[in-house]
Amino acid sequence: MGGEPWARIVEVTILIGEWLLDRLDRPGPPGAPPPPRAGPPPFFTNDDFVWSYGLEARWTTIRAELDRVLEHRDQLPSFQDISTDQATITDDDRWKTFFLYGFGFRSDANCRRCPETARLVARVPGMQTAMFSILSPGKHIPDHCGPYKGVVRYHLALQVPEPRARCRIRVGDEIRHWEEGKSLIFDDTFEHEVWNDTDGVRVVLFLDVVRPLRFPMNVVNAIVIKAIAWSPFVQDAKRRHLAWEARFAADSGRGAPRLTRGPAPQLPARRAGDEARRHELDDVRG
Repeated sequence: MGGEPWARIVEVTILIGEWLLDRLDRPGPPGAPPPPRAGPPPFFTNDDFVWSYGLEARWTTIRAELDRVLEHRDQLPSFQDISTDQATITDDDRWKTFFLYGFGFRSDANCRRCPETARLVARVPGMQTAMFSILSPGKHIPDHCGPYKGVVRYHLALQVPEPRARCRIRVGDEIRHWEEGKSLIFDDTFEHEVWNDTDGVRVVLFLDVVRPLRFPMNVVNAIVIKAIAWSPFVQDAKRRHLAWEARFAADSGRGAPRLTRGPAPQLPARRAGDEARRHELDDVRG
């Protein structure tokens, strides 16, 4: 099937899914648990997505792998270089990405570079996208809306520069600030924008996860997400990412295993606390 007809099919599928989500996500039978609606909207709480506690308990493990990635920050791709639709909101090199997963695609090389992070996010129920989102000093991402409400956006703050009040996100009418080791979970179909008005680099672990829905909307949502995974847009992003992987391996002369060699020296005290919490929350699934 040609790219243009298939793209149209995907677009129509998403529109139908949105229409149904707006109308059919109603309360279930007596005793059925409600879908996450913690508030105030558009934010959710950790209790709505209990796997978030497990990621928080291991945040320094993730941070240690991030620190090794950041040694190569200048070589990382800008978001719009992988996902071309981002060019409408960013056109410079101050929003970098490091993808692990993306709608059915697994970056084997990057997962080898960050094996613990890859293992942890793979356990998150309904995880569709996982990456490090890296904002340089002074970066502003203008207001925009996510295209599909069948997924929920998750941020785990890994590196938050000071003053923290100048590093912030607005979702709808509410402004929040990241705190290292803590989660922000929100509906990205609300208008949102981001500022890093500091002199430091802000990094979050960025996930898109399937929104919990009742039958039959969970089935409709699964079909739409499968269509997105096969869309020309996602396939193009996959090709662009693989091209970057090849360039990175060639330019560095070291390949994927280099970034996984030995533990990073940062955050030893926090790592010890992380290890203790890891045993306490070992059964928490993402």
